[in-house]
Amino acid sequence: MSESALIGIDLGKHTFHLHGQDKSGREVFRKKCSRGQMMQFFGNSPSCVVVMEACAGSHYVARQLSAMGHTAKLISPQFVRPFVKGNKNDFVDAEAICEAASRPSMRFVTLKTESQQTLSVLHRMRESLVHDRTKTANQMHGFLLEFGISLPKGLAIMKRLANVLAEHELPVRLTVLLQRLHDHFAYLDEQIKVLDKELAGQLADDDLGSRLLSLPCVGPITASLLAVEMGDGKQYRCSRDFAASVGLVPRQYSTGGKANLLGISKRGDKHLRQLLVQCSRVYMQNLEHQKGTLADWVRSLLSRRHSNVVACALANKLARIAWAIAAHNTQYEAGPDALNA
Repeated sequence: MSESALIGIDLGKHTFHLHGQDKSGREVFRKKCSRGQMMQFFGNSPSCVVVMEACAGSHYVARQLSAMGHTAKLISPQFVRPFVKGNKNDFVDAEAICEAASRPSMRFVTLKTESQQTLSVLHRMRESLVHDRTKTANQMHGFLLEFGISLPKGLAIMKRLANVLAEHELPVRLTVLLQRLHDHFAYLDEQIKVLDKELAGQLADDDLGSRLLSLPCVGPITASLLAVEMGDGKQYRCSRDFAASVGLVPRQYSTGGKANLLGISKRGDKHLRQLLVQCSRVYMQNLEHQKGTLADWVRSLLSRRHSNVVACALANKLARIAWAIAAHNTQYEAGPDALNA
């Protein structure tokens, strides 16, 4: 196998399917192996380009192969799917990965470090805990409504649940069950606070994350997730490419020379896009206290467009500013008279 060979890997939990081809694209070998056998195979092989889909475990395998001297690349699965020929199986998938990677215009996923993956896990855990906490509060509201007790919306009512239960005559067994549900809510709330402290601590040690905090209305959660997903920003050609990867640019359906722009594409990380839109809405709610070029632009846009459109446009702007901060090693400056929330 020559050094210019290209190998595609169809990843699995226990078995891996390899497809190798030479520089001209001719198939050299096909191989099915376990994880240990695959690592042994690449350890005894000359340096080559190894490509796989960006999925569970792909970043770890790519780091291992890079340490062996190979060039590891990751491709989004949506870009591999059009190259699957005929019926789908694991070897055909590996061949399609090679075919996609051989295209000169193909876009690859940036390899994440262990620290970036760890921080991403922390964000996923927090997101899951917040979801469970909201579900628990909604359950409490629903159970009480079955007994004629209607509570205001929100989580604040959970803090004075004991007073609410004391004001109404409820079955003893129901009170015990509701108290158990309240204890679960308190546990989830405490775990979220612990993760928030860990996020703030990790962000203080991260140079990029600390500079991203200079963005208006961007807090530790959004800043740390931006740092994880964006890295140094060099994998994106410009700020618009990063905004497009988050799904904050218009989706096109153009034909016959007529441009037709739809709503935002909603590609990429849904959680990051959600956070950026929330930051935009907070900025708009406090717009009377904001000064500088960005605030003037938002006011001008609000005078002629709906607030939802402005929120998405501002989220796009924040994403592009974040890329500039990362790519040019700077921080956000709104002007000497600006007041950042």
